[in-house]
Amino acid sequence: MKYALILIATILFAAPISAEEYEKGPNGGLMLDVAGIDAELMTAGNTVTINVFVPNAPTPVSTKGYTAAVLITGGSGRETVALTPQGENSLKGDAKNPIAAGATITLTIKTAEGKSGQVKFKK
Repeated sequence: MKYALILIATILFAAPISAEEYEKGPNGGLMLDVAGIDAELMTAGNTVTINVFVPNAPTPVSTKGYTAAVLITGGSGRETVALTPQGENSLKGDAKNPIAAGATITLTIKTAEGKSGQVKFKK
C-alpha cells in the first residue's frame, strides 16, 4: 500500500501541467512566455498577429531577424501559417479561412539571438 501511494504521488507531481496561465497583453490579447520574450496573440478575421515584448514589461522588442509560424487547428481543419515581421514588434500572417472561436494556435518562434520555443494558445 505504501509503495502504491508513493507511485501515485510521483506520477501526479511528475506530470506536466497542461493548462497555460495566460497574461493579458498590452493590446488585450492572450500573452505567454516563450524563448525569453512575451508573445501576445491577436487575431482578426483570418489574420494572426504576434506582438513581442520584454518579459513582464510592456516594452516592445524588435522582431527584426525573427522567424515564426503558427499551426491553427480547429474542428477537422489544420493550417500552418508563416509569420513575417511587420512594424516595430509584430509578426503577422494570414490564414486561408477566418480563425474560429475555440481554435488552438501553436506558435513556433526563433528570436534574432537564436533562442527558440513553442507555446500553445487556446482562442
